[in-house]
Amino acid sequence: MRDIASSWPLALIRARQLGRNAIIALFALALFGGIAVADDPIKVVYHVSDEDKVGFVLNNIQNHIDGVGGEDAIKVVLVAHGPAVKRLVDIDAVDRVRNAVAKLQGQGVVVEACAKTLTAFDLDPDELLADIRIAERGGVTRIGELQTQGYVYIRP
Repeated sequence: MRDIASSWPLALIRARQLGRNAIIALFALALFGGIAVADDPIKVVYHVSDEDKVGFVLNNIQNHIDGVGGEDAIKVVLVAHGPAVKRLVDIDAVDRVRNAVAKLQGQGVVVEACAKTLTAFDLDPDELLADIRIAERGGVTRIGELQTQGYVYIRP
């Protein structure tokens, strides 16, 4: 039976080996664990709050879809809050916005409006363009949620 003094160096060697192996494993996980498979779509959240930028952002999203080779290569969520939501009200929406939103939704783009903005502007969700979802906990909260799910943040 070994005494504590003679087994101490052996314990240090084993601890160092475990530590080195743990560092190698963490490095490998960091290096390879976050790499998307080529078939995985890019996930992007677009953020718009300026009323005068809504048309510009919708055009950016279409260009992004076209640039990556089509709707199968990308998942897009557009989150609108503040004055930008006014452009998504059905009765006030210009044809260019109405048509662009419908076309993007047909390509799988999810459009969400901030619930807090709707309340602030005294708007009902039924007043929005068709199939616009409501970010119930707020637009900026929703953007944060999407970022934790791996969505890249873009605010043109």
